[in-house]
Amino acid sequence: MFFSFKLIYIFIFFVSFFLSGFSYAADVELPGLAVDFSDDNADIANAVKIFIGMTALSLAPAAIVVMTSFIRIIVVLSMLRMALGMQQTPPNTVLISLALFLTLFNMMPTFTAIDENAIQPYIQEKISIQSAVDIGKSNFKGFMLKHTREEDLLLMVDLAKAETPKVESDVSFIHLVPAFILSELKTAFQIGFIIFLPFLLVDIVIASILMSMGMLMVPPMMISLPIKILMFILIDGWFIVTKSLMESFYT
Repeated sequence: MFFSFKLIYIFIFFVSFFLSGFSYAADVELPGLAVDFSDDNADIANAVKIFIGMTALSLAPAAIVVMTSFIRIIVVLSMLRMALGMQQTPPNTVLISLALFLTLFNMMPTFTAIDENAIQPYIQEKISIQSAVDIGKSNFKGFMLKHTREEDLLLMVDLAKAETPKVESDVSFIHLVPAFILSELKTAFQIGFIIFLPFLLVDIVIASILMSMGMLMVPPMMISLPIKILMFILIDGWFIVTKSLMESFYT
């Protein structure tokens, strides 16, 4: 429970980076409306801060998907289910829950660094919220840059017709996030292809045996499915897939 609240704080800080301009403005003027965020209007300022926090919480699930290791994990697990030939087993809820917890374990060093360097100093009033957001953003950027291919990042920069960054600090989040997604999808499909091969071999062997025996009316899946499940159990497949997935982030 404590860590869940800590995780919420992390995403509030991070997503608030895109909304922080409102909270630091001295006042906002719109046609027919003027809002002053001075000390005399503390109630209005607090209401806006609550609004920013709620908006950040609503964007937190999207941030989990696009800026963490969740993409690679859930794609590989989905392809594993397809390779087994079971469209609804394990259910989506189980796969997503497993992917979320594996993401949590994999992102623990990043979350811990954000908590120690940004959240706790801000709670203790040692740094401002802007500094906390900048530190949190730099930690996420470091993780994404580590797993983003250079060609994907250059593609996003070229599509945006922006100047090619010379150092990591010059990389924009607008370019980094889609590049990170593309890199994760490619890596996930590479892992999924390797997972598919042994199951495809079983399907081919079973189909060939049934054809040679003249049993053309028997669906090959009826025979190959229990064999694939048995093979997956005997090799402790879930352990191997999970271990390989987690180790893929450190190679």
